[in-house]
Amino acid sequence: MKRFLDCTASDFENMKKKELLEAISASEGRVLVCETIGILQPMLGDVTNAEFVASMGADMILLNMFDVNHPVIQGLPKTEDREIIRKIKQLTGRPVGINLEPLEQGKESSVETNEMWKLSGGRVATLENAKTAVEMGVDFIVLTGNPGIGVTNAAITDTLKLYREHLGEQVVLIAGKMHASGILSECGEHILTEADVRAFAEAGADIILLPAPGTVPGITMEYVRSLVVCAHSLGKMTLTAIGTSQEGADTDTIKEIALMCKMTGTDLHHLGDAGYGGMALPENILEYGKVIRGIRHTYHRMAVSIRR
Repeated sequence: MKRFLDCTASDFENMKKKELLEAISASEGRVLVCETIGILQPMLGDVTNAEFVASMGADMILLNMFDVNHPVIQGLPKTEDREIIRKIKQLTGRPVGINLEPLEQGKESSVETNEMWKLSGGRVATLENAKTAVEMGVDFIVLTGNPGIGVTNAAITDTLKLYREHLGEQVVLIAGKMHASGILSECGEHILTEADVRAFAEAGADIILLPAPGTVPGITMEYVRSLVVCAHSLGKMTLTAIGTSQEGADTDTIKEIALMCKMTGTDLHHLGDAGYGGMALPENILEYGKVIRGIRHTYHRMAVSIRR
């Protein structure tokens, strides 16, 4: 088994769920996940944001606002809808996943948000949408909520149970919240508690998503550390996430957050999609990668050919 750090495109192409999780674990907190929005104009015009983040050192690519029924990735060469995920994997040589958003009946967001975030049918975390995503070739599914959508931790737990039963070992399941998603009773230190971590783990999550220290009011390095320890005690990995637009902050801030995340003991690190809009600032991807794994592994990921 190779560490994720040492894997190339051909390794990722042949990995099943178990091998991918083992490779991540073996890299000891040095895997960087970058989120992109495909429906927005790419920063480089005719190059997808997915390709751009890969070039700056992203290890895994997470597609936000990806509608499995009407998939759009701006900057992508003409591709059949059902082949879009596989095309991105071919162009980047990286594992690729998508966000799906679980809803709880009777629970709605109490926060108004930009019309852009409005939830479309192909983004809802239904079993049908998850099956479609797996058929399209996704390596992982993240159950979380965009701003103002109204995703609750109870909805995430119920969806995990459903996916575990029907999808089995077909796809890595990541679950958690980066911010309140419009549910004010689940904001601040209540976004995720130890009880939520245990519920997600028992329901079938492979990786627990947590807000990165310093990205949400009240979320300290010590608090996240306690949740990471809890997840690890249950045999689960964690992903600390910057989902509050600080992926567009200055590089000094990014480096401080990265080091705090490292000190929590997390297994994976996430940078959101809100630099100018659509992906993190490229310089922040580079600097974050250098903090958590040094220049050798960062430049190796950037330089290694997707033909290997």
